[in-house]
Amino acid sequence: MLAVAGTYQNGKVIFKEKIPFTEKVTVIVTFLEEPKKRIAKKIDMAGFSFIKSREILKDVKGSFSDVLIEERRSAL
Repeated sequence: MLAVAGTYQNGKVIFKEKIPFTEKVTVIVTFLEEPKKRIAKKIDMAGFSFIKSREILKDVKGSFSDVLIEERRSAL
């Protein structure tokens, strides 16, 4: 058995040293750190106001949905 340190990033394991095997070998990968949990952002409905939303959007010409779609397309 051989133990080799490395780093997992973007779907790949990058080893810190050269691996001496040239043929197919079965491995076990152990992650030493727990994955970070993402906390979903929630909308505070108690603080939401349709009146404030309409005031903010008063200068938007056309549909808010169309503006949002165009903004996201241009971000790509």
